[in-house]
Amino acid sequence: MNTILNKIGEIRLTPCRFFGFWVILFTLVLALTSCSDDLDVQQSYPFTVEVMPYGDKITKGQTVELRFEIKPEGNYANTLYTIRYFQYDGEGTLKLVDGPVLVNNDRVLLESKTFRLNYTAQSSEAVKFGIWIEDNFGSTPWQQTFEFNSKDSGDDGGKTPGIINPVNPGTITPIGL
Repeated sequence: MNTILNKIGEIRLTPCRFFGFWVILFTLVLALTSCSDDLDVQQSYPFTVEVMPYGDKITKGQTVELRFEIKPEGNYANTLYTIRYFQYDGEGTLKLVDGPVLVNNDRVLLESKTFRLNYTAQSSEAVKFGIWIEDNFGSTPWQQTFEFNSKDSGDDGGKTPGIINPVNPGTITPIGL
């Protein structure tokens, strides 16, 4: 044992040997603690869909435009969104603006996170349909039901619910004049 310690003590410590020792030690530690091949890349993010306000009255032959914007909580470039709808009451067609007419319960790929739908009533009765938007990762789909009443049913006094008439602010006098 003393001979080994004596030989170690006789070795001259040079800067090259000192830094070489640390490089070899660092390389060993890095090699033994390297990461696994499994990358933790989050692909599926929860999302919401914003719908612009729309009127709730419709007559036969009239078209109502619905505007949507998908807002995911994160961004993954390969996320695809599909839309489908189901009409419960009434008759009409739902069409992607600059796209195909949607068929009940058929999925259609959305090309953008911002899109518009045109619903055209084909009957004078009340209309009710649901829209589902899903991503390609199977996360919880977004769903909303849309209802339109016939303009002929009931009299609401000429006012459309949800529309606020502007208030006249009176005369405005600039400050300092």
